[in-house]
Amino acid sequence: MSDRWIAVLSGGLSHEREVSLRSGRRLSAALRGTGLVVEEWDADGTLLSRLRGSRPDAVVVALHGGEGENGAVQSVLELTGVPFVGTDSRACRRAWDKPTAKAELARSGLATPDWVVLPHSTFRVLGAQAVLDSLVDRLGLPLILKPDQGGSALGARVVREAAELPAAMVGCLAYGDTVMAERYIEGVEVAVSVVDGPDGPTALPAVEIVPESGLYDYAARYTAGLTHYHAPARLSEAEAKAVGELAVAAHRLLGLRDVSRTDAIVAADGTVHFLEVNVSPGLTETSLLPMAVEAAGRSLGEVFAGLVEKAIARG
Repeated sequence: MSDRWIAVLSGGLSHEREVSLRSGRRLSAALRGTGLVVEEWDADGTLLSRLRGSRPDAVVVALHGGEGENGAVQSVLELTGVPFVGTDSRACRRAWDKPTAKAELARSGLATPDWVVLPHSTFRVLGAQAVLDSLVDRLGLPLILKPDQGGSALGARVVREAAELPAAMVGCLAYGDTVMAERYIEGVEVAVSVVDGPDGPTALPAVEIVPESGLYDYAARYTAGLTHYHAPARLSEAEAKAVGELAVAAHRLLGLRDVSRTDAIVAADGTVHFLEVNVSPGLTETSLLPMAVEAAGRSLGEVFAGLVEKAIARG
């Protein structure tokens, strides 16, 4: 029995609170199965006092959205000096902002769908219809709208007709002040998890995502039966290699640490397009990282127990 004492941080106040709590419960049970002593802590106003009063050997961040992925909680953990599993605060900020992450990877030569970033104020100043017309002229149709920051596809919507744009834009702006409009690429949607090991970051088998609605939105992600998954993904050997290489490249280029998940599309011509990256992948019953871990012949507890030891060794 290990004498390591671990705090799993979940909950918080983002739109993804309930998903985070589910992830935290599942991860805590998996870590206890490896012999670790685990407590589940909510990310609330008592966090700093708890860290000062009863310092755990390490914290595992199982927060989704908001402060849990934008570097805010990570900055607090860095201030306290408590080792934690996950990406440091600066890299979290880069990954959290989708256009920033896409721009960095595009500069490095990785394929990613063309995009335009539109703050809410743009529509007030320049006129909504003129901006939307210019958007279609630039990107064409179909396209996908998503908040420039955030997770779980909240506010995301595929637009196939120009008449759908105004309502889609309003729905997207409900989750943030800035919209990222991206050219929609048809193809096989995959998620590739990356875990840091002794020899550096390694890609786990890709998970193929087939939502019944055609869009892997919030409901499709967290409602059992609305999405079909294939782990490993039904890809050719060359495609599987390419998606793994893309995910590892994104992990390295963005400076991510311990674990990440890259979402990508494999187009009909075999090109792999980077969509976005997640520094705190979900761990619920319908989440993709646990499926990838199982497809790799490993267990969730073993993977994260190893990451806990890496975090403690970093000090």
